Amino acid sequence: MMVSSCFRFLTLCVLATQLVAVAAETFKTQVEFRKEPHDYLNHAPKDRFAGILKKIQEGILQLDTRDDKTFLRSLMLALDIPISSQILVFSASSLQSEIINPQNPRALYFNEDTYLGFVPGGKVEVISMDPTHAAMFYIFDRLQPGGPVPTISRSQKCFNCHAGSATRRVPGLIAESLLPMASGASLETYRRDEQGHQIPLEQRFGGWHLTGEHHLNPTHANLMGVTIGAGRFDKVPTEPGQMWELDRHLLPTSDILPHLVHEHQLGFENRVFHAAYLVRQLRGGERGPLPSSAKPELEKLADELARYILFTDEAKLPRNGIKGDETFMRDFARNRRATRDGLSLKDFDLKTRLFKHRASYMLYTESWQKLPTELKDRVYYKMAEALREQNAITMGAHLPSSEKRAIRTILKETLPGLPTWWR
Repeated sequence: MMVSSCFRFLTLCVLATQLVAVAAETFKTQVEFRKEPHDYLNHAPKDRFAGILKKIQEGILQLDTRDDKTFLRSLMLALDIPISSQILVFSASSLQSEIINPQNPRALYFNEDTYLGFVPGGKVEVISMDPTHAAMFYIFDRLQPGGPVPTISRSQKCFNCHAGSATRRVPGLIAESLLPMASGASLETYRRDEQGHQIPLEQRFGGWHLTGEHHLNPTHANLMGVTIGAGRFDKVPTEPGQMWELDRHLLPTSDILPHLVHEHQLGFENRVFHAAYLVRQLRGGERGPLPSSAKPELEKLADELARYILFTDEAKLPRNGIKGDETFMRDFARNRRATRDGLSLKDFDLKTRLFKHRASYMLYTESWQKLPTELKDRVYYKMAEALREQNAITMGAHLPSSEKRAIRTILKETLPGLPTWWR
């Protein structure tokens, strides 16, 4: 999830660019992110990591380079990324696919707008979300223990996968579910070119370690493939630490809860930035109103975003729910925004669904706040229609009246930029 989530294994990159995502086919306009009015390659990044990079270059921020793990901790502290967000992937993903496998998994860490990956013996990679231009890709040179901070460069090699069909031709985030062999290459694919909380849990986690009380049985997690000849293979367990030393990573865990939160964020960011690029392209970069010919696509975008924000199609949790890592839960709540009565969009449920109040906390991010106003207003309108207690539209049918009231209250009291008619 960065994922591979951050980055998919290279053997699939060329194939991915040749596919046309089914979801993207519903939109007549295809995004061309390198061209005007986007001009991605010449855009001056304003993402979180760009700010950190400037401080490093100016000598304002000093990172501890004594060893890989210490360096990771100091960088994550600067980026406000909790160590408890760690999830582990062992399929051959990212630009470092040659060293990622079940003997050497890659660790991923994240907050709401920044995603960091590291594989032991390799380099640090970062995807940081620019408020208007989506994913910015950075890679460090290999750390020399005790030396200066490694050189950091912007990467364009990620575009084959991270700006292809899986992200609707917009620089974005990727997660996959595969059955890796000992080399890290895959034998089976369980899901590809789709991200988000709507994906059934039984299709996720292939090529990932999964720990904690997740109650998933069966699951694709913690399995690798072993060929037995004539095109046949067996699936064998590979638990965390079974084929590598646990202390090679910052934590020995790859908990179910950060996995689920991470997947939700990927789906949100990719949808929001596809919409942002599409609206900018339909407008032709002008500041005036959208042409009337663009309204049908605007409505499709608003429908999709409203459904996602309200978790309309959220996949079911296991019958017994899940129990998330308590440290991650505390870290996740570090920037919790609550009403006068203590309600928040960051409150977990974990019994039948991920969150107690099903409206995405990602509405607080700059990704959402910088979305074109005419699109945000249409999404807010559709959300309001779904959150009515009587005669609500179908995308709100999964929400009981008490939850609808709670969501409306939370949005009114905590969300900046909400239209005045909500009040």
